[in-house]
Amino acid sequence: MNDVLESTRAFLAAPKRMFIDGEWRDSANGATLDVVNPADGALLARVPSADETDVDLAVQAARRAFDDSAWSRMKPPDRERMLLRAAELIEANARELAEIESLDTGKPVTVAQGLDVSMAAQCFRYMAGWATKIEGSTLDAAIPYSPSNAFFAYTRKEAVGVVGAIIPWNFPLLMASWKLAPALATGCTVVLKPAEDTPLSALRLAMLLEEAGLPKGVVNVVTGYGRSAGTALARHPDIDKIAFTGSTQTGKVIGHAALDNMTRMSLELGGKSPVIVLPDVDIDKAAEGVANAIFFNSGQVCTAGSRVYVHAKVFDRVMERVAAIADALPVGSGLDPAMQIGPFVSARQMDRVLGYIDAGRTEGARDRGRRGERGRGLLREADRARRHRSFDARGARGNLRSRAGRHAFYGYRYRRRASERHALWSGRKHLVQ
Repeated sequence: MNDVLESTRAFLAAPKRMFIDGEWRDSANGATLDVVNPADGALLARVPSADETDVDLAVQAARRAFDDSAWSRMKPPDRERMLLRAAELIEANARELAEIESLDTGKPVTVAQGLDVSMAAQCFRYMAGWATKIEGSTLDAAIPYSPSNAFFAYTRKEAVGVVGAIIPWNFPLLMASWKLAPALATGCTVVLKPAEDTPLSALRLAMLLEEAGLPKGVVNVVTGYGRSAGTALARHPDIDKIAFTGSTQTGKVIGHAALDNMTRMSLELGGKSPVIVLPDVDIDKAAEGVANAIFFNSGQVCTAGSRVYVHAKVFDRVMERVAAIADALPVGSGLDPAMQIGPFVSARQMDRVLGYIDAGRTEGARDRGRRGERGRGLLREADRARRHRSFDARGARGNLRSRAGRHAFYGYRYRRRASERHALWSGRKHLVQ
C-alpha cells in the first residue's frame, strides 16, 4: 500500500475500537473480527465484534443524549452548523476516505472519491439546511357543538428519538451518511451498525463527526456481525426507529425483530431490477446502458439491472455489443486508477455469484470464454468474459433473455414487487416518458 496517503496508512495501523458515548472502546467480551482487502485477502484491520452488551451501552448513550444533553437542548441553527462542519471535514479528507473505501470494498478509488465521498459531503450539506426548516402548521378548527367559540389546532414536528441504523457493504460511507445526516438534522441520536465486511469508513466518519463537535452519545458506531450486533440493535426496546438497507431476506428478519416492540422502521431492500430493450432502439446506446446498469460497482448495487429482456429482432446484436463492452473492462485492484471492475467485496460473495453462474450453465445457459481460476476475492481475467452472461449483482441469477413480441413486456413491472428500478430502452419517446 505504498501508493496511499500517509494518513490512510496511519488510520489502518491504529487499533480499531467502537465509538460509544464519545469514547473509543473495545468490545465487552474482547472479541474481534478481521477486515480484509478483497483484492488480495490481506488483513487490513481487526475491529471489535459487538454483542448485546455493547449494543445496549450504545443505545443507553444515545438515549441519554436524546433525553437530556447539550444535543437535546441545541437550537436548530447550531445543529445546522455542526452538519455543515461535518461536510467540510469529509471534503477535506476526501482522498483518505476514498482510499479507505477502496481498500475495504474493492471499488475503484476514482469512483469512491468522485461518487461516494462527494455525495456523502453533499448529503450532510443538504440535510444541514433542513435543520432550520422543519415546520408544523396551524389550522382553524370548527367544533359543531360550540359554534360561538373560536378554536385553533397546531402541529409540531418532533424528532423520533433514538435511531438504529444498519447499513450494507456496497456503499458503506455513503449509506452511513444517508442514515446519519437526516437523523441528526431532525435532532435524533443514532446507533450505527456497519456491515461486518466493510466497517472502516464508518469508524473514520465517526472520528470526523467527533471533530465537528457533536456531543457525546449523539452518534455511536458498533461493529460486529449482523446475527449478533444487528439483531440486538433491531430488538432493543429503547430504539425508536430502525433504518435498514440490505437484502430482502435480512430485511424480513429485521422487520420481525422490530415488530415485537412496535418499533418504527424503514427498509430499503434489494431486488431483481429488469432492463427492457425494444426493437426500435439505438443498439450502441442501449448496450452501453445495459452494461452500465449491471457492471457499475462490480454489479454490487441494489438497483443493478440484473435481468435484461431484449426483443428477438435485436437480441443477438445487443448481446454481442454488451459482451464486447464487458470484455474491454479493465479488471484489477481498486487502487489502480485505470481499473473499472474491482473484486467482489468478499470471497463469500464471489463464491455465491460464481455458484449462480454454474447453476445457469447446468440449466442450459450459454457463455463465452473459458473458465479461469478463482482469485482471493478477485475474479481472474479468464472469468471476465463469462460475467457478461450472468449479470449478477447481489446473489440472484439474471441473464439476457429474448422476447419475440412487444406485448411480452407490457405490465411486467407491476408483477414484480421485489424490484427497485425498471429501465426501458426504446426509440419512441412516448413509451419512456
